[in-house]
Amino acid sequence: MREKIVFIGGGNMASAIIDGLLGQGREQADFLVIEPYAPTREALRARGLACQESVGPALADATLCVLATKPQGLQDACAQVREYLPASATVVSIAAGVDLASLSDWLGGHARIVRAMPNTPAKVGLGMTGLYATAACGAAERDRVDALFAAVGERIWTDTEGMIDAVTAVTGSGPGYVFYFMAALQKGAVELGFSEADARRLAVAAFRGAAGLAASEDVPLTELQDRVTSKGGTTYAALTHLREAGVADAIGAAVHKAEKRARELSAG
Repeated sequence: MREKIVFIGGGNMASAIIDGLLGQGREQADFLVIEPYAPTREALRARGLACQESVGPALADATLCVLATKPQGLQDACAQVREYLPASATVVSIAAGVDLASLSDWLGGHARIVRAMPNTPAKVGLGMTGLYATAACGAAERDRVDALFAAVGERIWTDTEGMIDAVTAVTGSGPGYVFYFMAALQKGAVELGFSEADARRLAVAAFRGAAGLAASEDVPLTELQDRVTSKGGTTYAALTHLREAGVADAIGAAVHKAEKRARELSAG
């Protein structure tokens, strides 16, 4: 049986997933996008994708239904979806702060639901997505959802729904932390005499190279740090200052702040 994936919302994340799947050989006929915003809808149609303004009977043979709307519009979207959603379909929500109990209630008691927390690097195939499934999702459903997000990067399945908030704090918000550090590094480079453009190139290259190296070697990150730090050298001087300034503690505290806020959002 051919898999049919319906996206409720055709924004950036939905488009990234579709692009990733098409790049893996999926056919355009496998997708249907529900997108009420006319310019986005027409742009998707221009790419050859089936796209309609509102939910309808075409949802009735969906294998996967991906809720890709903004959190504030999710309840209304679920109210439309529940009328046509087949019991056999697996629903995937990428909305932050909306728990499974609420989703099931809004979907009329639908049981097969997965919460997903992707991050923005999914747009370039380098995402990390946290996933948690209800007990009604068996191995086949989990594999189907895993394949969905494999198209845009790595995945990690959590043992409890609450850990999705932790994923949100580490990798959901993580790109923001990295961009913050990159912007600071760029500023330092400008102060040393580089142009804005060259300073940006240097900052991005430092992070790209370090991340690639860390991904290629399964050793503690502290070991990689030690390898590039000679006692009394330039890196040593810089890292000594960062330690004295309490930067590591501040980053750890920031992650905890983000996790706390994610829990607050999930609790409503």
